[in-house]
Amino acid sequence: MLPPQFRIAVFTLACLVVAWASLAPGSALPTVTLWDKVEHAGAYSALTLLGAFAFPARLTRLAVGLFAGGVGVELLQSQMALGRQGDPADALANTLGIAAGLIATLAVRELIKVKSRARGE
Repeated sequence: MLPPQFRIAVFTLACLVVAWASLAPGSALPTVTLWDKVEHAGAYSALTLLGAFAFPARLTRLAVGLFAGGVGVELLQSQMALGRQGDPADALANTLGIAAGLIATLAVRELIKVKSRARGE
C-alpha cells in the first residue's frame, strides 16, 4: 500500500484541481465534450474514491466535506463575475458523484472482506 502522506497529497492535489476548474473563468478551461452534469458527477466520484483511499476510516467526514465543497463552489460561482454561474443541478450532480464514489468504495471493501474470508484470513 502507498504511504499515507502520498495518498493524502494526491487527494489534496485532486481537490485543488477540481476547485480551480470550478472557479476559474470559463474562458480559461479546456473544452470537454461530456454533458456538464456527467463531468460534475465524475469529478466528485473520483474525489470520493481518492479521499476514501487517503482517509479510509473517515468516510462520513469525507462525504460531508466534499458535499460542503460541492455546494460551496456553486455558491461562489453565483457570486463571481468571471463568466460562471452557480447551478443547483450542478450541486446535485456533485452529490450524486459523491454517493456513487461511496457505493463503489463500500462495494470494494466488501469484496476484499469476502476474498479474505475465503482464504481463511
